[in-house]
Amino acid sequence: MVRSVYVASVTGETGKSTVALGVLEALTSRIGRVGVFRPIVRSGTRPDYVLELLLEHDGVDLPYEVCAGVTYDEVHADPDAAMRTILDRYRVVAAQCEAVLVVGSDYTDVDSPTEFSFNARIAADLGAPVLLVLNGRDRSPDDVHAVAEMATAELTANYGTLVGVIANRVDPDLLEPTRSALEPFGPAFALPEQPLLSAPTVADLVEAGGGSLFRGDPDRLGRESLGLVIAGMTLPNVLDRLIEDGVLITPSDRSDVLLGVLMAHASTTFPSLAGVVLNGGFALPDQVVQLIDGLDLSLPIISMPGDTFPTATRLAAVRGRLTKHAGRKIQTALGLFEDHVDTADLLDRLDVTRSDAVTPLMFEHDLVDRARSDRKHIVLPEADDDRILKAADTVLRRGIAQVTLLGRRSEIESAATRLGVDVSGAQFVDPQDSDLRERFAEEYHQRRAHKGINYDAAWDRVGDVSYFATMMVLLGLADGMVSGATHTTAHTIRPSFEVVKTRPGVSIVSSVFFMCLRDRVLVYGDCAVNPDPTAEQLADIAISSAETAAQFGIEPRVAMLSYSTGASGSGSDVDKVRQATTLVRQRRPDLSVDGPLQYDAAVDASVARSKLPGSDVAGRASVFIFPDLNTGNNTYKAVQRSAGAVAIGPVLQGLRKPVNDLSRGALVRDIVNTIAITAIQAQSLEAADSEPTT
Repeated sequence: MVRSVYVASVTGETGKSTVALGVLEALTSRIGRVGVFRPIVRSGTRPDYVLELLLEHDGVDLPYEVCAGVTYDEVHADPDAAMRTILDRYRVVAAQCEAVLVVGSDYTDVDSPTEFSFNARIAADLGAPVLLVLNGRDRSPDDVHAVAEMATAELTANYGTLVGVIANRVDPDLLEPTRSALEPFGPAFALPEQPLLSAPTVADLVEAGGGSLFRGDPDRLGRESLGLVIAGMTLPNVLDRLIEDGVLITPSDRSDVLLGVLMAHASTTFPSLAGVVLNGGFALPDQVVQLIDGLDLSLPIISMPGDTFPTATRLAAVRGRLTKHAGRKIQTALGLFEDHVDTADLLDRLDVTRSDAVTPLMFEHDLVDRARSDRKHIVLPEADDDRILKAADTVLRRGIAQVTLLGRRSEIESAATRLGVDVSGAQFVDPQDSDLRERFAEEYHQRRAHKGINYDAAWDRVGDVSYFATMMVLLGLADGMVSGATHTTAHTIRPSFEVVKTRPGVSIVSSVFFMCLRDRVLVYGDCAVNPDPTAEQLADIAISSAETAAQFGIEPRVAMLSYSTGASGSGSDVDKVRQATTLVRQRRPDLSVDGPLQYDAAVDASVARSKLPGSDVAGRASVFIFPDLNTGNNTYKAVQRSAGAVAIGPVLQGLRKPVNDLSRGALVRDIVNTIAITAIQAQSLEAADSEPTT
């Protein structure tokens, strides 16, 4: 039976899309096929931006036309016919999904009581319990309670069912009183006001004011404006009033103010602006234009008609939206929802049980949730790479980990400003100018003196970002390290081989890939580090891979792969696998392991019954150990490309502290996943170290 939830509000500007996005994220963490339905969309030629936002989510694979119900015009023309159409179109979506998120209308052209009643009727007819979203902005807890009381009475009158209440945009100081005031109505949550979510982009301001881009990078028009500064005073007073991500409004004949503000924006001692609006219609002097062009600034400078006061009034009334292109807002909204809503409880009340299948998206959700549960500190040495900064922004907004970025702070912040990301919550350390360098050099010298490394050589070496980051992890100043976006694998992991070393009982560092198929996650090892392991090393890799699988919630059933199954083959290669299997059984009799196994016998139950009947691994293996790097690397890439699997990794295993290597072609999403994995490894190692020895 399909499960559904109807997200509805009784007024506009509640931030309902933030709640809808959070609910959708929660649903896709438990089940594989989630649909989205919007009963009423706005009339006109433009697509509904809320529906577009939700359909862009990775967990939804339905076209816009299927998920849209009727327009406001159709509701006005014939409400009963519109209701029948809504029900018919909902059933089309529900037939393709395990759960459906239904998002109510937006209060654009119907009076509030009538519109909420219509939403309540829809919810009742769909059999969808209602998650009520209330606007807590500038409202006391008693005010919010009164609105909830009115809404629940209306819902009851229309035979609707309430599953929970969320007050959004609440004064941060009133979160708990507001939540308590809503408890009589059922499960209640409160989200604080987050200015970024309602902030318009510079492009929104340009459209509202009828302006045009005079100078600057068009891509920067997507940056949010967190406030307006009207420059009607002398330059020193203007500089005192600049705000981070603000938009300055000044008459275009005040070239003195314009040039001073542009210099302040380029300076590290003043806030970074989102844009400058020149109003009044005056032409800038040619010399000033020439000077601006020579500054090579990407900051948008907008030419806008009209005088200062009407311009400021129009722009101040613009409210931003959470759209599919608003990356910063999306990550902020998800982090906000996760921090303040008990999603597990909410899903339980909706009777959304976890699917037996595990999709790639569900696995990624699990990574984020586990990392967030015990936040660790990850050092990122490659802060000069745009992908790393974008990933750090996501990690910080979602609360996945604490982050240290290596490099000169002013250069990192300048790059972040250029990219429109916020890494202010990170720590910044410059290896070339850090008090830690002397300590690291001494420690490295002591550990590598037997290799002929004197103090001067150690000083030079720890100035390298990979060595510096590794020393941070070694000495407990960070819990893990992620690198490799711009450095080779050898450059990334060599320092850890030198000083971090392997865990007790492990003789070799190896790697695995998490291969996320459509309905399950498999573990492949070793596909990245060891070219031709011995039988003893292969046994080590198998045991480490099984432990890694268990760390990430995958029951380890280990297949030792070869070109023959059971006792059917002979030769040095298959003998190596046979010997490794014996060693694993001796060292870890608790593990489910079998081999030698061909891949088809390991993964296909029908083949397993004919080739190796009675095996508890054959046909249902979850951990696949390849005999050499050539086989493993080619197989994982073949499965990735041919079966459409999502490959997450390589994940290094066997080290005393977690260090992970990125592909140099890694996407931002890959980097975020790897940071989450590294954090989870740190959690597991910390838990293992705290266990009492017997």
